[in-house]
Formats: sequence, C-alpha cells, structure tokens
Amino acid sequence: MNDWPEAWSDDNRGRRYGRGSASAQPESPRVMRQVRRGQPAPPGQGAYGGVPQQPQYVDGHGSGGHDGYDSGYNTGQVYGGAGGRGGGDGHGPQRPAPDWRRRVKWTAITLVTVLFVTTVATYFWADSKLKREVDLSKVIERPEKGEGTNYLIVGSDSREGLSDEDKKRLRTGSAEGKRTDSVMILHTGDNGPTLISLPRDSNVEIPTFKGSESGKVYQGTGRQVKLNAAYAEDGPELLVRTVEFNTGLHIDHYVEIGFGGFANIVDAVGGVEMDIPQDIKDTKSGADFKKGKQTLNGEEALAFVRTRYALPGSDLDRTKNQQKFLSALAGQVATPSTVLNPFRLYPTMGAGLDSLIVDTEMGLFDLADMFWSMKGVSGGEGTSMNMPLAGSSGGNLLWNKDKVKQLVNQLNNDEKVTVTGD
Repeated sequence: MNDWPEAWSDDNRGRRYGRGSASAQPESPRVMRQVRRGQPAPPGQGAYGGVPQQPQYVDGHGSGGHDGYDSGYNTGQVYGGAGGRGGGDGHGPQRPAPDWRRRVKWTAITLVTVLFVTTVATYFWADSKLKREVDLSKVIERPEKGEGTNYLIVGSDSREGLSDEDKKRLRTGSAEGKRTDSVMILHTGDNGPTLISLPRDSNVEIPTFKGSESGKVYQGTGRQVKLNAAYAEDGPELLVRTVEFNTGLHIDHYVEIGFGGFANIVDAVGGVEMDIPQDIKDTKSGADFKKGKQTLNGEEALAFVRTRYALPGSDLDRTKNQQKFLSALAGQVATPSTVLNPFRLYPTMGAGLDSLIVDTEMGLFDLADMFWSMKGVSGGEGTSMNMPLAGSSGGNLLWNKDKVKQLVNQLNNDEKVTVTGD
C-alpha cells in the first residue's frame, strides 16, 4: 500500500516539498512553528520553481526578524558556552582584573602607618614610665666633660615594693633605707664600650658638696670612707660628686636599680643563661649553683650577683660576676626573640622602666645606648675590668692612683683602654 497521499508514488518523492505534501507550496506554519514564512517568490524563481526562498537565521527572528512570529528558539544564546555572557571568548562583559599594584601600595601604606603609630605610642608610653629623680645640676665643682659618654650604674639594696614574702624568698633582709650593692662606670665611644667596677669597699675621700635636699654646702674635711658610705650619707648626688672628685671623670648619666626590679627584669625576659665557673653555695645570699651552663631566673640571678662570701676573691670576684651577668642580661634583652615579640618586649620594658631611677636628663635613646653597649661588652666588642688597686688599709681597698689616672685619661680622650684592673 502506498503511504503517500493523493496517489503519489515513490517516484514522485524527488520533487516533493515538505513532508509528503501533494502541493508545491510549503506546509502550513503550524507544522514548522519556528519558521516565519516570507513573501512568495515571483513566478519562475526559487530553487524549485515557485517554492519561496527560506528565511535567513540571523538573530533568531528570520531575515531581519523584527516583525512577525518569534518562537523564542534559535536566539543565538548558548548558556554556559563560548557565545553566552561571561564566556571565555572575551565577547561578553568581562570582570575587571584586580589592580595588584594598587592593592600592594595601600597595604604598604597601611602597614607603615600602623607601625609608625605603634612606635610613637610605645615611645611616649615608655618615656612616661622613666623615674627621673636624680638632679645632677646639684652636683658642684664638676670635672670637664671628655669625649664619649659615661654612665654611673648603681645596684642598690633597696627593698622598696617588696612584700615580706618577697623579702624572705629573695633573702634580702628587712634593713631600712638603701645602700649601694654595686657601682660601675660604663664608658661608650668610638673605641668600644668599657665597663669598670668600683668595689663598694673602695677607699675614697668625701669632698665639699651641696646637700641634695637642704641645698646647704658642706665643706670637705679630707674624710676617708668606703664608697658606699657616700650614697648612704646623701644619696645619688653625693655619690656622683664623690666618684667625679676621686677619679676626675665627668659622669653624664645616672642609672639605679633595686633588688626587686632586678629580679623582675630577669623573669620578664625568660631568664638569663650563665656559664658558672665553679660550684657556689652561700647561705646568706641563697646561692646554690653547680658548675656549668644554666638559665637563672630572677631569684637565682639576684643570689648570684650578691654572693661574695663563697668566692675566693670576695668582693672583687663578686664585681666580676656582676659584670658578666649584667652584660648577659643586656644581651638577652637585645635579642630578636625579645625585641620582635611584643608579648615579651612590653613586659620586659615595663619591668625595667618601673624599676629604674635615672637622672633628669636621661632619655630613652640614652638608655638604649647603655644597654647596647653593655651587650657589646659581653660580645667581646669592649672591655670589662675592676678599678686598678694598690692594696688595702683598715678593710678599705686602695686604688692604684697612677693606673687610675692613665685609665681616666684614655676614657676622656675616648682612646682604646690599655690599662688592666684587678
């Protein structure tokens, strides 16, 4: 049976148009909805003689496509493909590339601003904590200033701020007032730092001086005393006056720290490593150490620098231990692990600044110079020594006047120190 309508045979299929239509005209639009028919072709034109030309698909609307039926198909959009919006062929709207130069610039500006503000705030915070209590303008008849800078560093036995429990733990006793436990001169200059210990039992003369509180001038009588007696008599100002008179060396700055403050600084930096050359056991200071390298906490450090009865050289050996420890402490404070760690830096600065008593002209940069110079001593860049001695008399240690004069001349001229001490 033939499937073609109106008796069309299979031989006629070659000239048919459409889908089995018996007519030369195309099938109704209802069959091919996506196509809009154009105007009929003039007679004799068209591919099949009278068959209208098919529309051109340009924008999904046929040829021209702005009037007539629009099925919504063949619009040219392929979602997710190369021709759609956001495609990878660059024809659709593109998200602008990030401006990395601008981002880096503003990040750098922000970091610099934060660093600057933090530094300024830290400076004023630290500066406000310095206890500027010693007025060196009260010191009279001072020697001429030489080259470099001279710091008088004093460790006092002040128990200020210590509770009864602290005094017991640190074995400081409960003596009233305060006395010098150690006295050192630190010289800084172009030829490396020099740290000189002045034994507290040094024999010195008390010169004419002006009372720090009364303002009254007390005439010198040639009275000979131990160095620590000058401090006990009229405090830091008389100590500076006595050191200058007996050495001829101008003191530029004064720095003092008590027992409690010393221990707090050591604990704040996490302890200080020391190489102890011998076993030490001293019931008075509480020292109980075995020979070798070990890290000392605040309590142990205080016992170490106060020990003298268990040492062969007594006070002279003690001053050497004090020099070694202070240099090691300064080196620990100045390490990157402390300076770059705010959780360690600020507690250390707080503990130190709360504990120090300085002169009225002392600034933070002077304090930093002092610490860096002390670190240089421990690093081998400088010299540490005791004041040259010539013996003792009545329990007082006598200085070697010739060597002391030579030493002071070298310091005043900021020359390399060649004098050796005891």
